Amino acid sequence: MSRLRDLGGPLPRSFYARPVLTVARDCIGKLLVHVTDDGVAAGRIVEAEAYRGPFDRAAHSYLGRRTARTEVMFGPPGHAYVFFVYGMHWNFNLVTGKSGEPHAVLIRALEPVTGLDLMSVRRGISPERPELTNGPGKLCQALGISRREYGADLCQGRLFLADGERRRVARSPRVGIDYAGAWAAKPWRFFESGNKYVSRFPPPRQKRDPART
Repeated sequence: MSRLRDLGGPLPRSFYARPVLTVARDCIGKLLVHVTDDGVAAGRIVEAEAYRGPFDRAAHSYLGRRTARTEVMFGPPGHAYVFFVYGMHWNFNLVTGKSGEPHAVLIRALEPVTGLDLMSVRRGISPERPELTNGPGKLCQALGISRREYGADLCQGRLFLADGERRRVARSPRVGIDYAGAWAAKPWRFFESGNKYVSRFPPPRQKRDPART
């Protein structure tokens, strides 16, 4: 338990009760911690995406869609929104903003900090590989996050965010939402520059060749 104490306590609800873009950016460098019967696993958040329903076509809460799946997105802030994709992966989000605003931040990648051996067993790969936690489904498997954590209060309990080291943050359009039209181009993805655990880096900007017209 000394290792758990070293990670610090949960962030207050006021951290989550802010605009989703602010929270998404401020998530970079924070620790995502999950305490399970198997042990403690934690990592620094190095990639996150903001989803701002009901107008955001990429959000599950688009057009105010309120179902058993999306209900937790409508608040209060500081709770976990966990959903299943592709019939095989869990994704972890945290709810932000005010109650009634269906906003959430998808955590896309972590840099492992604590419990690497446990994460390695869960993922079935060696602990030094970036693939351990360099994607939303991968990090959920590594930390043991699943449907059981849907609706969990991140301000108390065994799944929470804690303070961590902040480094240089970059931004880009979100990943895998081509169906969202113009919303796909919004730079609502935040990530730590140069961190090997980031799931995908944007292509380098092309410099104009002055010899071409």
